[in-house]
Amino acid sequence: MTTPPDPCPILHDELLQRAAALKLHGLVAHWGELPETELPGIQRLIAWEEVERRRRGLERRLSAAHIGRFKPLADFDWHWPVQCDKAAVSGFMSLNFIKETANIILVGPNGVGKSMIAQNIAHHAVMQGHSALFVTAAQMLGDLAAQDGDNALRRRLKYYAHPDVLIIDEVGYLSYGNRHADLLFNIINRRYELKPTLVTTNRPFAEWSEVFPNAACVVSIVDRLVHHSEILVIEGESYRMREAKERATRKKKAVKPRRNPTKRSAPKQPA
Repeated sequence: MTTPPDPCPILHDELLQRAAALKLHGLVAHWGELPETELPGIQRLIAWEEVERRRRGLERRLSAAHIGRFKPLADFDWHWPVQCDKAAVSGFMSLNFIKETANIILVGPNGVGKSMIAQNIAHHAVMQGHSALFVTAAQMLGDLAAQDGDNALRRRLKYYAHPDVLIIDEVGYLSYGNRHADLLFNIINRRYELKPTLVTTNRPFAEWSEVFPNAACVVSIVDRLVHHSEILVIEGESYRMREAKERATRKKKAVKPRRNPTKRSAPKQPA
């Protein structure tokens, strides 16, 4: 009597490819010596190793991204900004901009959610297997300017140019010299049409000459950023200021005024 085929046969070639992808060189070298009965156990071991490596890879990417604490988009009050295209933000979260190597520019005053949106995009990118780096303009440019020697500077430039998504936060909050402008141009130019860069700024591009006064490369920086980019303008009052006022109001209501105890007059002594 013929034995019916296994309804879920172990695909030898697929398992071998998975073992090779994991660089299990000893197992791959002796693959032909494995008895048929050991293949189910080998399949489980390979699956465990794949899961564990994905977990450790995610932890490494999250740690390297330096995203910090942030509010999830689900908790954001979309009715607070006077202008904020929720559909555009949802489109950013699809991560199509990574495949298209399109930059994202978030423009708006302080406290309207630019950094929060950028952090959510970065976190989602990492969860989907991409590398990301979140850094303020002051941190990045200060780090690059502090490098001593050409070799050290090249290593740091490569560090900022490498991630799949680079988020440069708070461009425009401080003014920088020509040296810092040249370094920013170097980073933008290295990533140009290769990897997307997300920038948050409180200044329209027409005012970037005030951020980098007398820098000859400002026009080139803006030109490379806006080429193949999506620009989202957010308008409104500071969300952080609103939350601070709400906390102060709640605290004030929670403090109940003390009542002065009624003074009782001492009983009169009989004459």
